[in-house]
Amino acid sequence: MNNERVLQDDWSLINSLLPNGWREKAKELGALLRFRRFRSVDDLLKALLVHLVDGCSGRETALRIEELGIASISDVAFLKRLEKAECWLRWMSEQVMKKAVGQGSDVLQTSHLLYRVVDASNVKGPGKTSQSCRLHYALELPNLQCDEIKITDQKTGESFCNFTIKPGDLIMGDRGYAHARGVAHVVKNGGHVLVRTNLKLLSLRQEDGSNFPILSKAELLKDNEIGDWDVWIHYEYRKIKGRLCVIRKDPAARERARKKALRLRQKGHGKKGKIREDTLKASEYIFIFTTLDRTFTAGQVLEIYRSRWQVELVFKRLKSIIKIGNLHNKKPATARAWLHGKLLVAFMTEALIGKADSFSPSGGVTSRFGRQTQFMEGDQICFQMPKASVTGAFAA
Repeated sequence: MNNERVLQDDWSLINSLLPNGWREKAKELGALLRFRRFRSVDDLLKALLVHLVDGCSGRETALRIEELGIASISDVAFLKRLEKAECWLRWMSEQVMKKAVGQGSDVLQTSHLLYRVVDASNVKGPGKTSQSCRLHYALELPNLQCDEIKITDQKTGESFCNFTIKPGDLIMGDRGYAHARGVAHVVKNGGHVLVRTNLKLLSLRQEDGSNFPILSKAELLKDNEIGDWDVWIHYEYRKIKGRLCVIRKDPAARERARKKALRLRQKGHGKKGKIREDTLKASEYIFIFTTLDRTFTAGQVLEIYRSRWQVELVFKRLKSIIKIGNLHNKKPATARAWLHGKLLVAFMTEALIGKADSFSPSGGVTSRFGRQTQFMEGDQICFQMPKASVTGAFAA
């Protein structure tokens, strides 16, 4: 059995990926206060990994871990163990993630800035009435490493305020992050912003406080010409200076954008069948707001923003490979524990890829010295991919 080989023969390898003191943290964070059913902290983690890696139900997990000789426990009792392990799993996933980032970020940074792309994705719960979670994710470029995660309920929207900002960070986001409060949060903490916007989201102004005529300026541009204007954002008592970089889409892209705008309005986004002419005109352009100075040209600003697509690939692959898109339990605490556990699996898989470059153990982990690495021959994680970050697109 593949699971038995991974969990027994290669347990020392898995153990080497975990942070120092992970056993002691299990007791400190309430995951295993007494050794009932499980003989050790190692056995508890083995049981959790069977559930998380293979995507088993609670009942199937209970049967498998009994067959493997790990523990004899009911599915209800196991899910209670999972719920109690929430803080422990979160701590381990964060520590494994930070360890991976620390090994690669110094080499792969470009210029004097740390490029970070942020996004959020909804994770659905089982059944029609269950609550969902929202996963907020920060991806470091160009090494495609996750450097920060946050799990919230659906009421917490997309915002730069959900992330820790340090001096020298360049934070990139799509239109969902184009809000003055989030921009002010980044600037206040010494970071820079690069975010896509539209005619109204950021309420851009001129130096004298009057509204900036976004569309009027954009309409002056010819095909392939890039506009670059100084603009200001007012938030509370602060005035934040930035730049608006604009480019007109090519004819084919303009036509697709107009059709999309009309289609969304017909589906009920706004008054059905009605759409403002300036909204249609604005769909022909890409508007980027940034606080970067002009040591970066407008063309470079637009080119940097193109890299934001990498975070979209992260969520697609987290959901398709790690199966993180649908929660297995309606209970919020258990659902959060399951989600943190899935992230731990993703970060450990990323660490395994790094080890495969120089280490080829017998059993479930093998290395192909070339473009591809194959690992974890279980049902859910058995694939080949270029050597790159698992959490950062699972394959660049």
